[in-house]
Amino acid sequence: MKFSTAQALGIVGGPLLALGGYLTYGWPGVALVLGGGLMWALLHFTRIMQLLKKAGKRPLGWVASGIMLNAKLAGGLGMMEVIGLTGALGEAIEPLDTATQTEIWRWTDEGGIAVTVWFVRGRVSRWEMVRPAQAQPEQPQPAVPAA
Repeated sequence: MKFSTAQALGIVGGPLLALGGYLTYGWPGVALVLGGGLMWALLHFTRIMQLLKKAGKRPLGWVASGIMLNAKLAGGLGMMEVIGLTGALGEAIEPLDTATQTEIWRWTDEGGIAVTVWFVRGRVSRWEMVRPAQAQPEQPQPAVPAA
C-alpha cells in the first residue's frame, strides 16, 4: 500500500507527538496531544460536512461558469477542492474503476459549457472543456420582388 506524504507524516508524527507529550508532561501530555488530534479531526469533519451541505442544495452537475472552472482547475486537486470550486456535486460519467482507480465527473453551466474531469486516486489528473456546437448563422434569404 502506498502512502502520501501527509499520511506518512501522520502515521509517524502522531506517535512521536504522543511520546513527546508523555516525556514532557506524563499522561496529561498524552491526553493533551490526543485532545489536539481529536479537535483537528472534528474541525476537518465539520468543514467537509458544511461543504457537502452547500453542494447538496444545488443541482447535480451544475457550475456557475464552465470557463471559470476550467481556468481554476489544476492537476493534483482533490475531489473536495473541486466540489468547493464548483459549489455542486458532479454528475458521474464513469464510476470508479477499481483496477486503475479512475473516475470521471462532469459539471455543466447554463450556457451548455461542460467541464469533464478525470480523477485518479481522488486527484485531478486531467480535464476537458467542451463548448456547445455553435449555431450556424442563418443565410439571408433573397428578397422576393413584390408583384
